[in-house]
Amino acid sequence: MSHHWGYGSQNGPQHWHKEFPIANGEHQSPVDISTKAVTYDPALKPLHLHYDHAASLKILNNGHSFNVEFDDSQDKAVLKDGPLDGVYRLVQFHFHWGSSDKQGSEHTVDKVKYAAELHLVHWNTKYESFGKAAQHPDGLAVLGVFLKIGSAKPGLQKVLDMLDSIKTKGKSAAFTGFDPRVLLPESLDYWTYPGSLTTPPLLESVTWIVLKEPITVSSEQMLKFRGLHFNAEGEAEEPMVDNWRPAQPLKNRKIKASFK
Repeated sequence: MSHHWGYGSQNGPQHWHKEFPIANGEHQSPVDISTKAVTYDPALKPLHLHYDHAASLKILNNGHSFNVEFDDSQDKAVLKDGPLDGVYRLVQFHFHWGSSDKQGSEHTVDKVKYAAELHLVHWNTKYESFGKAAQHPDGLAVLGVFLKIGSAKPGLQKVLDMLDSIKTKGKSAAFTGFDPRVLLPESLDYWTYPGSLTTPPLLESVTWIVLKEPITVSSEQMLKFRGLHFNAEGEAEEPMVDNWRPAQPLKNRKIKASFK
């Protein structure tokens, strides 16, 4: 199993290529979004998020982050348009964060990091399942949202209040009735590029859609993230911090913007 990987000095991102050679591939994520090099593309459509019937099921500590998982058996919460063809279903969201408020996002903008980054993971319904979709270049779409330090985000608090019950790896709890729309900024202006999952198996099947406008989070709220642990119950304590992959080379890719 691929759970030898992590974020420590022995099993962190600098070692992932040994087990997952695609780590050195042509379309790896995250990347630095250099605003000078970004191209405005008038052909990009506005994003349409239809999350009205999103059915959250549970929240889980998987030893790398925590996932809020959704019922993706029907088109209950979908992402359409933008750079995408077809309909993409929301399957889960998770976050990446740092050991301090100054570093935690995976993508950077002009080399600047945010406190954390939210990833809403969707799969293309032209394939049978998330697993099948992940094998195709157009299989997945991940919506990235930056978190910057500011006022507390009330919508986020419902998620954070659950973290005490999933402190260690493998713990999960029922988490229903959560509306992911409360985690989005007002503007859906975005950057987009072809990339990969930022965790093993690092498959190059992701259309990245990174929102330009961050949401705010308070320093107190960020402390709740850092209260989680990488380890399972009864193992040596390892605080869950710095669970981000550094920016990867852009190589021959172009980052496009939906805005001027």
